Amino acid sequence: MLLTRRIRIQLAIFGAVAVIGLLVLSLGYMGLPNLFFGIGHYTVKLELPETGGLYKSGNVTYRGVEVGRVKDLRLTGNGVEAVLSLRSDIKIPSDVDAEVHSQSAVGEQYVALLPRGGDAHPLREGDIIARENISVPPDINVLLNETISGLQAIPRDELKTVIDEGYIAFGGLGPDLARFVKGANSLAIDARKNLASITALIDKSKPVLDTQTDTSDSVQAWAAHLADITQQLKANDTAVRGVLQQGSSAADESTRLFDRLQPSLPVAMNNLAPITRLLMDYYPAVEELLTIVPQATSWNAGASVPDLHIKSPYRGIWAWFNLNMNLPPACTTGYLPASQIRTPSMVDTPPRPVEDLYCRIPQDSDFNVRGVRNTPCMKKPGKRAPTAKMCNSDLEYVPLNEGFNWKGDPNATVTGQGIPEAPPGMPDPWATPPPTAAAAYDPTTRTYMGPDGNLYSQTDLTHSVREDQTWQTMLLPPPNG
Repeated sequence: MLLTRRIRIQLAIFGAVAVIGLLVLSLGYMGLPNLFFGIGHYTVKLELPETGGLYKSGNVTYRGVEVGRVKDLRLTGNGVEAVLSLRSDIKIPSDVDAEVHSQSAVGEQYVALLPRGGDAHPLREGDIIARENISVPPDINVLLNETISGLQAIPRDELKTVIDEGYIAFGGLGPDLARFVKGANSLAIDARKNLASITALIDKSKPVLDTQTDTSDSVQAWAAHLADITQQLKANDTAVRGVLQQGSSAADESTRLFDRLQPSLPVAMNNLAPITRLLMDYYPAVEELLTIVPQATSWNAGASVPDLHIKSPYRGIWAWFNLNMNLPPACTTGYLPASQIRTPSMVDTPPRPVEDLYCRIPQDSDFNVRGVRNTPCMKKPGKRAPTAKMCNSDLEYVPLNEGFNWKGDPNATVTGQGIPEAPPGMPDPWATPPPTAAAAYDPTTRTYMGPDGNLYSQTDLTHSVREDQTWQTMLLPPPNG
């Protein structure tokens, strides 16, 4: 047979195309290098409790993309071992879950690899995916048997009724059921994504549930109180309706009131803020005051009982008021001694003494009971002290002596507290003859208090008091002679 040059060239081209097609078919489609030599793939083992319908050469997917095939299935002592041949060019993390799924209703099982995190190192040759990270679908035969058992439980005569009632119950609800199924699917997917948080919530809910169990008595008491409130609301239904119906108008009136007070209300609230802080510091005293005021009010009411039935315009509180002048005398203990007291005629402003000046007699003395020495300490209930510094410290109040006046040398008294003295460098007020001083004279007792703190008597400064003196004669000038 004579072959021309043209025919030989055509045969050569056809042979080359055939060889290329065969190579493409064997390498790309049939995967012969991988099939015989494993080139471009690596193997990973699955420890399955059972095959679940999985078969050799089944697909393997990762995130829905095919990445390999099932190379072999082997029986083991406690299950089945599946060998997966995966592509080397796709990096699959080692912390994956393997699930066996059906491609369709008639079977065609495949392996789906689902990543848990993605931060782990990729799978390598010979890695094993443990059984606890693998799920296998239930056997379809068992499912069909259970379905048949369920259908057999329905009487044949009632099957039509069941179908009719099912149609009535779900007829026309296809879109709603589709949305329900889709929402349930989304919920399941979200729950899968947040599985760690849900698991932690379930694990940590036990202390909360235990608390509810331990406080069951309190919960029952709360429920009982709520029932009482509900009964009260039911019994006072008319009043509650009135509040609800007229509440809006009352709120409108309140709004209008605040609008009228708008210019001055912020200023008043701003001025009340410091008072509020002060009341917070002195809340024990305020609480005691609120406790005493009602009792004092009852005492006031009791004082008017003797004159309750008197028809006189001068009816009033039954009480006597006896004014005593300088009885008891003024307290000088704790102030500067007489030798350091300045006369009232001096008008300069010398520096004040270093120590605090106050009546420093015993706290349980009958005189000057409201003195500063008996100031209650707000932060230490039961303690009384004259200064905030002593209130906030562990130092206790110590009197200088038990009387009103200095006794002996004041600097000889040891109290643990500073003794009032004149400031350093202050001139002695008695170094020069004292200037003329003024004193309050009591004409009833004919006595007066001197600048040195002593009580003096002078009987010839006023005329004799008339024994028959009345309030009318007190308004008249004294008689001549």
